Amino acid sequence: MVPVAPNQVAARNAIRSTWGNESTVQGKAVITLFLVGLTGGSDSEKAQQQLEEESRQHRDLLQSNFVDSYFNLTIKTMVIMDWLATRCPQATFSMKIDSDMYLNLENLMTLLLAPNTPRQNYITGFLMWDRPVNRNKKSKYYVSEELYPEPKYPTYVMGVGYVFSNDLPKKIVEASKDLKPFNMEDAFVGVCLKRLGIKPSRAPDPSQFRTFMKDSKRHDLSKVITTIARSPKQIIEFWQNVTKISP
Repeated sequence: MVPVAPNQVAARNAIRSTWGNESTVQGKAVITLFLVGLTGGSDSEKAQQQLEEESRQHRDLLQSNFVDSYFNLTIKTMVIMDWLATRCPQATFSMKIDSDMYLNLENLMTLLLAPNTPRQNYITGFLMWDRPVNRNKKSKYYVSEELYPEPKYPTYVMGVGYVFSNDLPKKIVEASKDLKPFNMEDAFVGVCLKRLGIKPSRAPDPSQFRTFMKDSKRHDLSKVITTIARSPKQIIEFWQNVTKISP
């Protein structure tokens, strides 16, 4: 599930032509879907028509009834969770991954199919420990004490890309109903998990979930599960690097 702004066509096309194009990996079915909010701005009607045309062509877009903005990312994530819980209960695992990410599905599948990977109450990715809540009102990461009174967040999984067993979406949606939402979507999911008494799992090899790679040499890329790409073009470059050297 890829949350993406309506106008980010290049990002969607980069994913469609690379990792989002894979439908079976190690014998397991995989589907990639994009979630967008409402198109805003003066030419929103035209933008909406283009989106609907794209949807007819690719059949991989989901649109929800909220204004697509940074401060609505938590809504977007909860819409994803609700959709997974109600429309996709047959999935064993799901992943929320940003549109600027390179994903190595082969390595992800190896992790998920490992005999010691739990099938329930499981979530992993790039873990964030002991993070203080930002109280600076000028910061886009600001969260007021009214919305979240604790000085630190519980351990959570960085929002750029995390994978979870598909029993969690329903539980997270339920837990969220008793909490005040705030705009740090990944930390908010962490707060929901804490309420449920579920701790994010450390990946067997944490270096597989990366932020930026200092040196994206082929051997590094072939081992990662996720890493941030700086542009749609770089997603394609990363993917080509790895597929060229894969057996």
